[in-house]
Amino acid sequence: MRRLDLHFYPGTPTWVRSQGPFAKALAEYWNKPWDGRPEADVVADARAAGLHAVLVAFDIESIHGSPPMTNQEVAAMRDRHPDVFVGAWGAVDPFKGEEALREVERAVREDSILGLHFHPIMGRYRVDSDELKPLFALMRDLGLVAMVDVGTTGMGAGLPGGLGSLIENAHPLAIDRLAAEFPDLTIIASHPGWPWVDEMTAVALHKGNVFWELSGWAPKYFSPQLKVDIRARLQDKIMFGSDHPSIPFDRLLREWDELGYSETVMNKVFHENAERVLGI
Repeated sequence: MRRLDLHFYPGTPTWVRSQGPFAKALAEYWNKPWDGRPEADVVADARAAGLHAVLVAFDIESIHGSPPMTNQEVAAMRDRHPDVFVGAWGAVDPFKGEEALREVERAVREDSILGLHFHPIMGRYRVDSDELKPLFALMRDLGLVAMVDVGTTGMGAGLPGGLGSLIENAHPLAIDRLAAEFPDLTIIASHPGWPWVDEMTAVALHKGNVFWELSGWAPKYFSPQLKVDIRARLQDKIMFGSDHPSIPFDRLLREWDELGYSETVMNKVFHENAERVLGI
């Protein structure tokens, strides 16, 4: 069975630096070093796990001052290892205004990105805000997909004030409003969306242009209702992602197997839904 990982961060020192002050909190949250690893080691691990992955760029520069993991960098990493990386999600800092819009057009033209990934909590915005409408209108016109984090995050967790981040920025209702405003924009919600799993389920079921990948969460901790819905009413909506380097591949894949789904459901989750929706 093909394993198509839609949420794979580069995991290199450059990527860690792009997280700025959040890196320390992530090391404590995941209880492991958060220093970055050589690209060759990252690629070898993905290859050994049998993954085809989509890399994710990162940019929160205007809020935190950290240099981004650029679209050019993830595109170049994709191109250096085409047997492992089958695509790239771009990222722009929405607060960069016209510069962000120009970067989207450049990244489509020169980097062949699939779409853009959004971090509402660390970036300090909601995707349904009026300020972001020009960006999503451009994405719609260019045929790009939006991947949006939903639910709580380890970034800032445990630190005073969460480093100023609001988890409510990643509420599923922001995706609900975005999907209604832009019905021709394909949206993929990222992560299980805790503590709003039921709300995210409702959005995924109600909006035909919304899909859901469940990265960054050990499958054994999925809510009981979500475990049922994956094999039933959500089986054509759910996609696989690892959130590398958050959870070891062997644990992640083992726990997916332990959920006991049929081969039909597992094929949909691990590759068929993403192939259909994204054309990968």
